[in-house]
Amino acid sequence: MRHLSSQALFRLSLAGAAACVASAAHAAAPIEACDAASFLTVVHAAPAQYDARAVWLNAGLIKWPGADAAGTFKLYHSPTAAISAVKGAKVSGAAGALKLAEFKDTVPAGVSKRFKYVGQGPVLAVAQKDMAELHRQQLVLVQEAADGTVIAATRIQSAGALDELYAPAAQVHDLGATAGKRRTSFKLWAPTARDVSVCTFDSGSARASGIEQMKRDAKTGVWTASKPADMSGKYYKYAVDVVVDGMGVVRNLVTDPYSVSLTTDSKRSYIANLAAPSLKPKGWDSHKIQATVQAQTDMTIYELHVRDFSINDDTVSAANRGKYAAFGEAGSNGMKHLTALARAGMTDVHLLPVYDIGSVPEQGCAQPKPTGAPDSDTQQELVQKTAETDCFNWGYDPYHYSAPEGSFASDPADGARRIIEFRDMVMNLHRTGLRVGMDVVYNHTFASGQKEKSVLDRIVPGYYHRLNATGGVEQSTCCDNTATENLMMGKLMVDSAELWTREYKIDSFRFDLMGHQPRSVMEQLQKRVDRAAGRHVQLIGEGWNFGEVADGARFVQASQLSLNGSGIGTFSDRARDHVRGGSAGDSGDKMLKLQGYINGLVYDPNAATEKRPVTDLMHSADMVRAGLAGSVRSYPLTTYKGEKKALQDIDYGGQPAGYASQPGEAVNYVENHDNHTLYDINAFKLPVATTSYDRARVQMLGAAINAFSQGVAYYHAGIDTLRSKSLDRNSFNSGDWFNRIDWSYQDNYFGTGMPRAEDNGKDYALLKPLLANAALKPSPADIAHARDVFRDLLAIRASSTLFRLRSADDIKQRLRFFNTGPQQEPTVIAAHIDGEGYAGANFKGVSYFLNVDKVAHTVTVGEARGKTLRIHPAHKSDKRVAEATYDSASGTFSIPPRTAVVFVE
Repeated sequence: MRHLSSQALFRLSLAGAAACVASAAHAAAPIEACDAASFLTVVHAAPAQYDARAVWLNAGLIKWPGADAAGTFKLYHSPTAAISAVKGAKVSGAAGALKLAEFKDTVPAGVSKRFKYVGQGPVLAVAQKDMAELHRQQLVLVQEAADGTVIAATRIQSAGALDELYAPAAQVHDLGATAGKRRTSFKLWAPTARDVSVCTFDSGSARASGIEQMKRDAKTGVWTASKPADMSGKYYKYAVDVVVDGMGVVRNLVTDPYSVSLTTDSKRSYIANLAAPSLKPKGWDSHKIQATVQAQTDMTIYELHVRDFSINDDTVSAANRGKYAAFGEAGSNGMKHLTALARAGMTDVHLLPVYDIGSVPEQGCAQPKPTGAPDSDTQQELVQKTAETDCFNWGYDPYHYSAPEGSFASDPADGARRIIEFRDMVMNLHRTGLRVGMDVVYNHTFASGQKEKSVLDRIVPGYYHRLNATGGVEQSTCCDNTATENLMMGKLMVDSAELWTREYKIDSFRFDLMGHQPRSVMEQLQKRVDRAAGRHVQLIGEGWNFGEVADGARFVQASQLSLNGSGIGTFSDRARDHVRGGSAGDSGDKMLKLQGYINGLVYDPNAATEKRPVTDLMHSADMVRAGLAGSVRSYPLTTYKGEKKALQDIDYGGQPAGYASQPGEAVNYVENHDNHTLYDINAFKLPVATTSYDRARVQMLGAAINAFSQGVAYYHAGIDTLRSKSLDRNSFNSGDWFNRIDWSYQDNYFGTGMPRAEDNGKDYALLKPLLANAALKPSPADIAHARDVFRDLLAIRASSTLFRLRSADDIKQRLRFFNTGPQQEPTVIAAHIDGEGYAGANFKGVSYFLNVDKVAHTVTVGEARGKTLRIHPAHKSDKRVAEATYDSASGTFSIPPRTAVVFVE
């Protein structure tokens, strides 16, 4: 039923609704309604559909952008959604109308600030005592001529009014189903609903066993019902009668936005007391992870997808592959790999979405098994055929924010299993020494409106999503954007994060497109999760500034620049783009021509690259240094032009190169689940003749830059095994085939077919010869080399807080770059970090060097003369590191080609 138009839903509802239609709009739903074949029923059909061009500023003021002040303004209302307002005719079907006067006073400052993005137009005052009842009806704002005919008509976006009318709802802390020993209560915020009932079921598949009429609290807009029994283990749905534009009054059979678990494919919500012993694995209550992170900069993160982790691992029991339970098999190749990473210095695993998602069938999903030549398109054709029905998706498709995803559970039909197995997974990861972070996507939902997998809009239409000037849902995040600036959507996000922290012992969160959230709500969330955990819970996210909220258009965003000083971390693109070359969205020849710092810019041009000046390489070296300094605003850097500037005064594509107040606010990465893997981007950019061994070395140069950077270190699972997705730029729906990881270290899956045409087809002519070239595929020895060098890098970072400095002042005082300015050797980064008197430094100082060139280089550092330095003892796996030398008398270092090396004193 995905993506049906409202008209299609309307026809479907009429066809299957006979048994469910109530005798009157306000009548309680009969129990038969709970078992209806259709997820919605039309109770009263609407004669027309209207845009929502006007906006409720608060409970008493409406603004209509673009309208003139001519004529008369009336607000028509109808409990049966029968209003017809045709231009040139008189309004019909309304139960009544309120005549509105133009508001001549000053709009309250808070209201004006909130709706500053709304265009110019008359502000109208609504004089009505029972505003709550008015908002439960169809409302149409009409501009009329002197003869009473319609000049224009519009709906009104409701959030401003509902937030004021029902502000006390923010203090309701038990929304959803609450099961106790003798009573189970249900609470649903649905202030505009005409009627609400709760249907209960003894199992996920049984017919309804009961239906309870819910009572509405006028103060909060919360509907409540209770039953005198502990209903734990049973299931429920709501029957909600609401006015829906273009459809009329409909009865939606809908799950709970506050669901804590569900049955298969999220058809019904599960009733659970999460404190019940039956929902806890052995030892859960006493379980605590040993503290491995004292400061946010201590975090070294491995980004991992639950299904990717084990679906391709034949050392995992067949029944557990791709499941939460795979993390309990300590002897599997995958768990041995994670354990080795933790021992080396990895602190966190961040799981791609594990809340309930709408894009994967939880039972009976397809599992295609492609075959074909390295450059064949047959693999992607087979994957594409089942893309919507197979077992894989990244999961950026939120359905229910606070319930574990069922496709990772051993039995998705049992609402208890996903809770228990999720908790068990957390315990098993903690036992390896790895903290557990969640990737959360509160910025959008899988569906909106009256689509079957829409939840929020089917309870409070038009409230939870961010709307454009005509009332349509904004989709700048690729899906239906939520409006966390609205009181109860912000509350839902905060309540959900608090639940994951309290009930699942989640250690940190990674927010997808966090720049679409208000900073104030993120700061509120920070306080709540910290309180729930009894300690600091780290928050990081994508702080990109774009879309309808860009540049603070609607509120102060949780974006890179505007989170300054909050302590919340954002991903830094400063070094990322210059390390890799080009930008994340490049395609076509740009992927070849725009080389980066580690893959040949100027010093090793590929056949497609146009000649570039050495100053381009110097500029990239400066941007890499900015990343190594944690992107902190105040850090002074001598640029390739010889100018000494604070990073905030150095231009990065129209933004400051330094944007963070403190290093913990910068998350450094060179690869994550989005876009090409680093191995694949290097397949485009390195000269074709580059050996597979050198490709492994280049990959580890990228990893080393991350390891040596101040701030949070973030790595994509498989970066250490040269992971390839066969050049797929967007593998979110590319199935298991293009997302595989080999924990036996025999294959990186480069050249396993052309990636999906949907996202890569326009570049097939470019991809085909690369995938067909067997020389670009690494050997098991290359993979082993990368694996072992990566662990050395983790150990180096973990060995000293000098790679994890706590403050911007520490960085300014202790980090020094050498070989800078116009006379530099631009292929070499040289730095020293002073350790004198610094807690956890473990060394008097560390000096690191990154030579990205194909040849060795020497660098003389005057300040290093007379010191006694040695190569860091954690350098065990890269034999070339042993060739690095240091002459104490002259302070001269010789750095082998394509090598990262650390000296300690």
